[in-house]
Amino acid sequence: MKSVLVIGGYGGFGARLCRRLAEDGWRVIIAGRNLAKAEALAATITSGVPTIFDREGDVEAALASLSPMLLIDAAGPFQNSDYRVAQACIAQGIHYLDLADARAFVTGITELNSITEKAGVAVVSGASSVPALSGAVLRELAEGLSEVTRVDMAISASDKSTAGTSVASAILSYVGQPLAIWQGRRWRKTYGWQKVRRASVCDQHGKRTSRLLSSADVPDLDIVPQALKGHPATSFNAGSEFGFQVWTLWVLSWPVRWGLLKSLTAMRRVLLPLQSLTRPFSSGTSFMTVDVHGRTPDRFEKRRWELIATEGRGPEIPVMAAQLLARTVSKGTLKSGARHAAEELSLNDFAPHFEELEIETNTTRTAYEPLYKRVMGASFYRLPKPVRTMHEVCGDGGAVGIATVTRGRNPLAQLVAAIMRFPKAGEHNLHVSFREDDGCETWERDFAGATFRSELSEKDGKLVERFGPLRFQFELPSDACGLKMMMVGWSAFGISLPLFLAPKTVATETAEDGVFVFDVAIALPLIGDIVHYRGSLKPCSSAQI
Repeated sequence: MKSVLVIGGYGGFGARLCRRLAEDGWRVIIAGRNLAKAEALAATITSGVPTIFDREGDVEAALASLSPMLLIDAAGPFQNSDYRVAQACIAQGIHYLDLADARAFVTGITELNSITEKAGVAVVSGASSVPALSGAVLRELAEGLSEVTRVDMAISASDKSTAGTSVASAILSYVGQPLAIWQGRRWRKTYGWQKVRRASVCDQHGKRTSRLLSSADVPDLDIVPQALKGHPATSFNAGSEFGFQVWTLWVLSWPVRWGLLKSLTAMRRVLLPLQSLTRPFSSGTSFMTVDVHGRTPDRFEKRRWELIATEGRGPEIPVMAAQLLARTVSKGTLKSGARHAAEELSLNDFAPHFEELEIETNTTRTAYEPLYKRVMGASFYRLPKPVRTMHEVCGDGGAVGIATVTRGRNPLAQLVAAIMRFPKAGEHNLHVSFREDDGCETWERDFAGATFRSELSEKDGKLVERFGPLRFQFELPSDACGLKMMMVGWSAFGISLPLFLAPKTVATETAEDGVFVFDVAIALPLIGDIVHYRGSLKPCSSAQI
């Protein structure tokens, strides 16, 4: 009988994995520092063998005495961990898998590739919900797309999912910490467990589950932008069943972001018992969503995959990938080398497990028409190609260029410009990020570090641009040379105001020598010129990743 050693085998995920491996015919060595817990689980598994295993000790000697064919590390946390266990496996000729979701650990495993190939063993990191399952979903959703512009992923676990110390430590390690995300065609900084948003799924019976989520740090944030055609913007959000838990971590994230606390990891001893108090009130429903925006040869599309696990079955999902990969090890078909698990499995591999547990999955595809196309109709196609290209936003986009800025000299004009965060006078390197959500676009203009943003939407056939409480309505007369923005109404705090009091805006978008050119001048009655910026933009090159 082939043996597999599972580190952390008696933990929340490890125990589930051990039972699955035993069902597949493995002799399961349940390993960890607590022999009593390993023995208790082994007593419930026909082929279970308990043992003491300390990953900080002489790992190579321990492996030599146990001689497993495969080791699976289900313990964690993997944040700030090293590769000593994987290296010991390589030295002993033992295949290695783990359930890691630590970004640097999973993506950095390739540094072991050369010695792993020489040893003829496989070392695969991230054999769990991310990046193994998420990677399988993304490859299927991206099929047939010539370009993927944006990927959004989310996981919400029910409170019946036992959160052990290692899971809690992993989450708390990045709360309030800076995270790098690929967005607007460049790397940007955000912070762990901030930017709270709401997500929902609807099951086949029409029951909707809605949860709060916040930004999480996972390997996919590095893997996806480089793996998919188009180098899409990528986000990942996570959350628990009860909104107050999400808001609690959001509040606690700020002292970390401000540098008042180094980390929240030590708070797991307080937060874990509090989290357990809500378990009796849990619905037992967990869900996972993956959204892909992209372009086919004929149109833009939004594609969505949903998974809904009820009756507390969600915790089975993170161990499925490890079980599937263990089967390939047993068959001798898992190729040697060190890599992450994002491209190891297909969605069809998971399907029998979902069906067995009555876990519901659903995929939808819908066509999308960009904002300026909706507003302009057929006249959009008469625009010069550089202007059309700049406004074909689906999901995410970015452009770079040069802008020259002048400001009005009136002190009141200077005050207004400062309040609106308009750029200072001079020549600036310019980056513009375009983000589309539910048909609305957010434009963030970065003039050499000075940023201001506005939100654009459509109402009654007009383009509406919002700056805080101010909304401006525009018609977009156009011809083969370009378009103009002609203000036809405005409001503040939802109250319509007389047009003669509105800012005087002259804005044009044209093309020169195949390059998008803009010219925007803003003035106020009685005050005069506020700001005038003009320049050129080109879509960002994918080489910048």
